[in-house]
Formats: sequence, structure tokens, C-alpha cells
Amino acid sequence: MRGTVTSTRSVAEGITNPPIDDLLDKADSKYKLVLYSAKRARQINAYYSQLGEGLLEYVGPLLETEVQEKPLSIALREINADLLTVEETDGSEGYQSNGAAASSQV
Repeated sequence: MRGTVTSTRSVAEGITNPPIDDLLDKADSKYKLVLYSAKRARQINAYYSQLGEGLLEYVGPLLETEVQEKPLSIALREINADLLTVEETDGSEGYQSNGAAASSQV
């Protein structure tokens, strides 16, 4: 007899949630979505790295996170929740947080 493993999560997180089709509505192409989410994930990762040192150069997660949630998953959820916007700045794309006191540009 085989045992079954049950999960405490009712919905899978990460690349499957939010769905990729919903995320593609937020960017012009898959390529831009990848760049957009990767830049934000690097900022979130840098924020956590600097948190212990007291250097708050980067903006942290703009929504509630779960324990051990990956920066890319957080970035994708922020994009899906319209907490970030893509803006053209000096010929390169940057993004800013919507409604947050601190803004972040790459």
C-alpha cells in the first residue's frame, strides 16, 4: 500500500501562479516579461541581503510574502497585482512601484 502526500497549499505558487497568460497582458512580449521580472527579483534579493546590514538601498517586497518564497515568485506576483509599472527611461526600460513611498528604477 502506498502512502499519499498531501500539501498544505491549495494553490501552487511561483511560475504557475499567477498564470503566464495573465502576466503576458502586463508586458509587450515574453522577452520583456522575463527582463522585467528578473530585474525586480534581483532587487528583492539584494534587499534581503542588505537587510541585516542596515543598508536599505533597494525597495523590498510590495506585498505579503511567505516563508522561503523565491524572489522571482514575489516579483511575478507583484507584476500580476499591478504594483509595478514599466516605463521607458533614457532609451532603456525601467520600472517603478505604484503607490509606494519609495520608487525603484533599474
